Amino acid sequence: MEHRPRPLEGITVVSIEQALAAPLATGRLADAGARVIKVERPEGDFARGYDVAANGVSSYFAWANRGKESIALDLRNDGDREVMDAMLGVADVFVQNLAVGAAERLGYGADALLARRPELIVCDISGYGPDGPYAEMKAYDLLVQAESGILSVSGPPGEIGRIGVSIADAGTGTNAALAIMQALFRRERTGVGAHLTTSLFESMADWMTVPLMHHDYGDGAPERVGLAHPSISPYGGFTSADGETVLISIQSDREWVVLCRDILARPEMGDDPRFATNNARVANRAATDGAVAAAFAGLGTAELRRRLAEARIAFAMVNDVAALSVHPQLRRVELKHEHGSAALPAPPVRADWEQFGPIPAIDQHGAAIRAEFTPAPG
Repeated sequence: MEHRPRPLEGITVVSIEQALAAPLATGRLADAGARVIKVERPEGDFARGYDVAANGVSSYFAWANRGKESIALDLRNDGDREVMDAMLGVADVFVQNLAVGAAERLGYGADALLARRPELIVCDISGYGPDGPYAEMKAYDLLVQAESGILSVSGPPGEIGRIGVSIADAGTGTNAALAIMQALFRRERTGVGAHLTTSLFESMADWMTVPLMHHDYGDGAPERVGLAHPSISPYGGFTSADGETVLISIQSDREWVVLCRDILARPEMGDDPRFATNNARVANRAATDGAVAAAFAGLGTAELRRRLAEARIAFAMVNDVAALSVHPQLRRVELKHEHGSAALPAPPVRADWEQFGPIPAIDQHGAAIRAEFTPAPG
């Protein structure tokens, strides 16, 4: 792929960030060509210590921090504050995910910054938002998964368990990056900066729109149904003759007719009033799923996959992480770091400007940044 200029070249982002949501947001900006100066506490972003799974560095840190410059600052120190102030004097974007109110106490609240530089884009990321009764509560990914109700509609019946990846952080970081891009586009046309806020809870509440609407205006929130879908049938996992779970998804009544004819060998079910529409199939889920389960149980996995592919029925295997690691569709990028390198999944959007910088060590760029931004004596 020919590499073309990256869209955010010339944009400077300064971020007081830690953990995952804010670093993921600024990481997307770095991928797009922005200069991202990551301000860490002197002991470093605590996400550096989560694990060493990325071939010697934290997997979380590697995921969110490629292509950034790192400087360690103690913002209680006058000299370090001078450096920070100088960076904010030229920054296009300032991102922070300190505790609610902490940036204001340091003098880096949005109102103060925008009063000095109305063209600046300020993005505050928090657990529950800047106001409301939960504003000052500590919030981490699993806590917000629980508080937002997303765990109540996820997984099988029985004991509730966490979703296995940091979806609240990832969703919030993505939302923040998108909003910053929108603000930069508006500023390009108008010269006006922006104050943006987003939070883990608001991100998950947004993703809970469908269950919430069912609760507020329908027959109640969907129950946890494991590998089934609460409002579409058949859509879930069924066991082949080899004992493997194969997921299918029927999205239209036309596909249901094809499934009945080509896979179930029961074409009469295609226009049977008990099954002909999705609403009817959901109402008769036990019979619907039973017919699918019986057909799948009589076919080996390879034959089942072949037939489903030929019939253009959507299907998937229930892979584990080991299977993902060797998945033929997985695209990786090799990122250098202080202990060597690690091959991470490539970003989900491919672009003709794609290039990725290394994962920085603590204060790796501190001396150069201090020299650049320390005011000259006198």
